[in-house]
Parts: sequence; structure tokens; C-alpha cells
Amino acid sequence: MPALGDYSSRKEWEAACWKNIVESKELLQLLITSHERHNIVMRAATLERLSSGKSYRNIGAELWLSPQTISGIKKAIDDKPYKDYRERSKGKRKKKTYSIVKTRKSKPKRVFRRTKYGPLYMP
Repeated sequence: MPALGDYSSRKEWEAACWKNIVESKELLQLLITSHERHNIVMRAATLERLSSGKSYRNIGAELWLSPQTISGIKKAIDDKPYKDYRERSKGKRKKKTYSIVKTRKSKPKRVFRRTKYGPLYMP
């Protein structure tokens, strides 16, 4: 890994480290679990199919992905880096607002009489 002092910002250093990790296949195999590898392969396959013009339904049937997952990957193509559901929903969640519960005025009890036509409500 390159020294941190050789770069003016942490982002530049991180990009250089990522480049080294990607180029070194052995290091990448050590750092990434099989589940993470599976997720990366599925995202890459989805990107390829989206760019070829396939529909969400065809991609989902072929790769066993939900439309929400495909939509998230498509958003990553458009302009944003990939974010999982939890990260995407952080800014969109509404905070609960609690209000004082006001006592309701009770409605007058309605009296009804049973008739052969059904209940008849009297005021």
C-alpha cells in the first residue's frame, strides 16, 4: 500500500489503494468474501444487461433479482455511486412527530329499534 503522506488528500490515497487492490488478484481474493464476490458479479451482470436494453422483468427472471435491486443498480449507473437500501433511505425517512392527544367529545349514544326491515336508529 502507498504511504498516506505521499497524497494531498485521503480520497486520492484511497483511490490509489483501491487501484492496487484491484490489480492484485491475490489480495482481492483475501479481502472479499464469497458473498461479496457474488454481489459484485450480480451487479456487474445487471449493469451489462441494463446497458444492452433488457427489461427489468427479463433481468430479474434471468438473474433472480428483485425490481428494487435492479432499480438501485440503475440509479448507480445514472449519476450516483451504488448505495444499499439503508443508505438510500437515511435522508428520505420522516421523523415522527408526536402531538398531544386531545380528548374527544363523546358522541351521544344512538338508540336503535329492531324492525322487520333492519335496525332503525333514533336520535
